[in-house]
Amino acid sequence: MNLLGGLSVDEFLRDYWQKKPLVIRQALPGFECPVSPDELAGLACEEAVESRIILENEDGKPWQLYNGPFTPDRFQSLPGQDWTLLVQGLDHWVPEIADLLEPFRFIPNWRLDDIMASYAPKGGSVGPHYDQYDVFLIQGLGQREWTFGGQCDHTSPRVEGTPLRILSHWEGEETVVLEPGDMLYLPPGVGHHGVARNDCITLSVGFRAPTVDDILTGFTDHLCSQTDASQHLTDPDLQRQDNPGAIQPAVIDQLDQLIRERIGDRRQLAFWFGQYTTAPKSLDIVVPAEEPLDTATVLATLKQGSPLRWNEGSRFAFHTLNDETALFVDGERYLLKGDAQSLAPQLCQGARIDSEALISLLADEALADLVTVLYNQGSLYFE
Repeated sequence: MNLLGGLSVDEFLRDYWQKKPLVIRQALPGFECPVSPDELAGLACEEAVESRIILENEDGKPWQLYNGPFTPDRFQSLPGQDWTLLVQGLDHWVPEIADLLEPFRFIPNWRLDDIMASYAPKGGSVGPHYDQYDVFLIQGLGQREWTFGGQCDHTSPRVEGTPLRILSHWEGEETVVLEPGDMLYLPPGVGHHGVARNDCITLSVGFRAPTVDDILTGFTDHLCSQTDASQHLTDPDLQRQDNPGAIQPAVIDQLDQLIRERIGDRRQLAFWFGQYTTAPKSLDIVVPAEEPLDTATVLATLKQGSPLRWNEGSRFAFHTLNDETALFVDGERYLLKGDAQSLAPQLCQGARIDSEALISLLADEALADLVTVLYNQGSLYFE
């Protein structure tokens, strides 16, 4: 597979990742899109699937947005061109789409957002815009013309009269036409505009990082949930001051010390981050197994040659501390010690788990029980 166009992973990360765009011809040679336009429309009618339709012009109003789920009749009423259907989290629902993530495992699991599908007839587009995440745009069906280039931010002028953030005064630096199997990498903030030349599907593999606001509010909320944060500040050594309106330096020192002590807990920071970055996007993604199994049955099924794989919407990650490893699966944390720590990297390496290596680890009864828990909660299933 020529995913990075002959570049090594190290060269790509050094020269392009979060730095500049890259067009890769035939990154996936002979690629055939695992989903059809009709199948995408069917998914967009499902309650659990996040979907949107964007019309470039509707009764003189630019770039109108409609959120799913839709009825089949909605697709019959659409014009012949100049509209787009977006289906979010396609990897959660289609195993063959989830398999596309495996070549991207050189990027940490915690960075993964999802794979979005964009279907459009001729002229369909979502307008010139920029994203705040890294994205690999894989052409799955038909041809799409992409114009891209130039850094954009919140100060870039936008089109009025639309709920979408469409750039109003933007000119790209390069234009290419992607064929099935071609791929375009775009770092955050790079303006881009894709227009369908004919019926086409583009698959967007997105990698997102949390905002500073996400980190600060998420971690402090986590700290408050883990410890008693209801205590009040105390000042038994209060001294009379000349002006009651003055906030004394000693008060700020006390606040500074308290905050540093609490947020300086690296162990809790790792716990929060692992749980935060692996949490499912919705309750519909990870559902308990229809027929729960006991540990003996899970082991027997493995030994019979049935491989385990991740639920397509599940997220796995781990972090090694001093003498223990925290395994994070779908927002839950499991602490492993001693030889048991080997289970975490084994489960997190990829969606398809090495059965032979896993069986040897599951000689430990506690680890076998843990894998059974992950199966019964819906994070793993037998392929």
